[in-house]
Amino acid sequence: MSVRALLSVSDKTGVVEFARGLVEHGYDLVATSSTSRALADAGIEVQSVADVTGFPEMLDGRVRTLHPAIHAGILARRDDPDHMRQLAESRFEPIDMVVSSLYPFSDTLASGADEDAIVENIDIGGPTLIRAAAKNRDSVAVLVSPSQYEAVLSELREHRVIGRETRHRLAAEAFAHVAAYDTQVAAWLRRGAVAEALPTELTVGGPRLHELRYGENPHQRGALYAVAGLPGGMAHAHQLQGAALSFTNWLDVDAARALVAEFQEPAACVIKHTNPCGFAVGETVVDAYRRAYECDPRAAFGGIVGVNRSLDLATATALTETFLEAVVCPGIDDDAATHLATKPRIRVLIVERPSGAEPLDVRSIDGGLLIQTRDRVITDRATMTVASTRQPEEAEWRDLLVAWRVCRHVKSNAVVIVRDGMAVGVGAGQMSRVESSELAVARAGDRCAGAVSASDAFFPMSDGLETLGNAGVRAVIHPGGSKNDAKVTEAADGLGMAVVLAGERHFRH
Repeated sequence: MSVRALLSVSDKTGVVEFARGLVEHGYDLVATSSTSRALADAGIEVQSVADVTGFPEMLDGRVRTLHPAIHAGILARRDDPDHMRQLAESRFEPIDMVVSSLYPFSDTLASGADEDAIVENIDIGGPTLIRAAAKNRDSVAVLVSPSQYEAVLSELREHRVIGRETRHRLAAEAFAHVAAYDTQVAAWLRRGAVAEALPTELTVGGPRLHELRYGENPHQRGALYAVAGLPGGMAHAHQLQGAALSFTNWLDVDAARALVAEFQEPAACVIKHTNPCGFAVGETVVDAYRRAYECDPRAAFGGIVGVNRSLDLATATALTETFLEAVVCPGIDDDAATHLATKPRIRVLIVERPSGAEPLDVRSIDGGLLIQTRDRVITDRATMTVASTRQPEEAEWRDLLVAWRVCRHVKSNAVVIVRDGMAVGVGAGQMSRVESSELAVARAGDRCAGAVSASDAFFPMSDGLETLGNAGVRAVIHPGGSKNDAKVTEAADGLGMAVVLAGERHFRH
């Protein structure tokens, strides 16, 4: 008995060569219209799906393969005599391989096409073919990507058949592929809804973009995957130069990009272990970077830099004055790229636009996922309360709002000291807030004088605030909400400090 392969591919990459290989190994070919034309134009004998079903394609191509002659041929169990009898009685023939690449939904979405075009690129027949073939994996091989063609042909050349292990592996890949595709469609159909409520059921899926050398540590495996939504964001960064990023590099460059994206004015940060060890705004991006570096030059060595402006030559020159792992930016001038090319060890990543992914923060725990909407900082002074006797001066207000935005990007417990738009002290990840205050003060040193500070959560007692005030910090912003708020504010009044209650906590675990 001959073997048959059904080909229905939107992506025609390599399909002619693959089809020739199948024919050489005894396969008869059946194909949908555009695939059939591509094969026939290459001189390959192929039967159309319409000839198999006895029906022409309908509804502008919406119905091609949705017919018992196709799906019975795929789904019939070869080891079930009754299945095979029913096929014979219906004059249907088995289909032993399905090759299908789905409509380019994500590419259509990214192109800015109108809604009608996007809807028409939601594939129905393709996923149905793939799922049917994968379900009957004991008898049918299913391929969903040109990247699989060569390995399958190689196995046919060596063994003349596609082995059970390969068919089962391909089936698993096929169901994952369809799940990721459906996740993309669901995200588009649900667009905007997750801002109001978390979905009843959540699917997370997407293609593997990079296989990493290892995970957080060399004994762990790691990879980077895309998620549903418009292409963009850190995962789709264009790397201009340098070695491939490690697992921890990806975490750090994402943290850097997210922090500077909070600001409209030129801003720069230096990240170590996802925490900012330096941040500043400035008149220019090079000014912002130099001030960010000066927050903690020792910690900045080997750090990750983020800026929210295109890199110019002046900034590129400043970056090469010390050892850095990477810089992430929204663009780069030609002369800056030429200069950085003289330092090929520094990775340069361009992120031209934010991600169109759902506004959800997804984290894993053993056996499940924790989902939350993404944090955002409100900087509207009208929503905040000045609790102290002394009102902050205008310059202090500017620094308080800078510190408040930076603080959200620091691991809890977090205390940040800012002076003149520059983070001069950062206390991150300590088990008590007073220790975070002490660490921030130690980093800032004499620069505490006249500075302001932000705390990501309330001060449970006055000791943390007193640590800041005694070092010279003149104003503090924190969420409030402690039963001891009044005592903390009383201590601030005694030190001549201004206290602003922002009303929202910004833990980052």
